[in-house]
Amino acid sequence: MGIFSRRQTATVEQPAAAGRDPFAARSATAVATLDPALRALTGRWTIDRPHSRIGFSVRHAMVTTVRGAFTDYDSTLYFDGARPEESRADLVIRVASVDTGVEQRDAHLVGKDFFDARRHPEMSFRSTSTTQESAESFRMTGDLTIRDTTRPVELQLDYLGSVVDPFGYERAGFDGTTTIDRRDWGLVYNQRLEAGGSMVSEKVRLQFDISAIRSS
Repeated sequence: MGIFSRRQTATVEQPAAAGRDPFAARSATAVATLDPALRALTGRWTIDRPHSRIGFSVRHAMVTTVRGAFTDYDSTLYFDGARPEESRADLVIRVASVDTGVEQRDAHLVGKDFFDARRHPEMSFRSTSTTQESAESFRMTGDLTIRDTTRPVELQLDYLGSVVDPFGYERAGFDGTTTIDRRDWGLVYNQRLEAGGSMVSEKVRLQFDISAIRSS
């Protein structure tokens, strides 16, 4: 398996036969295009924190974007390369580890206006289903819990490749993204601007840049 190997397979979808479930036909086509290299990745994995990023970005004052990340979290991943629908992920994040590069801003984020880390020290994501969209692209649905509020989210998840590194660790790379409305989780703090609009956007983009190591 080469580093960041990406094997694309061209397919032509046939019209669904009468009485046949078109969704099942599309699913069968997707499975047929599954990258064969993914089958070898079936098993349990752990996110390698020094080489990964659990991050977010949000528009600030309507004119710029603030980016941050959480540096302390636990992960349990299971990937099934033959049956992607069996894949699952659990992620528990300590919100006090938020880092935006500005100490004062980080202190505000962990306070009562936002995460309220003293009362709600952790947030979590637990997958509930996974579907394959193309040879190396998946959609993972799961429950995101922030401040004891749980709501479903969908992640767009792309396989980047795999490699055995110089230290003998088998690694696999994935990128995941989704956009949420923070108000759905009770994060409603804001300030209005004189010219109109908000100091902090309600829309937050979550970004998962994952380098996972196969668990022994």
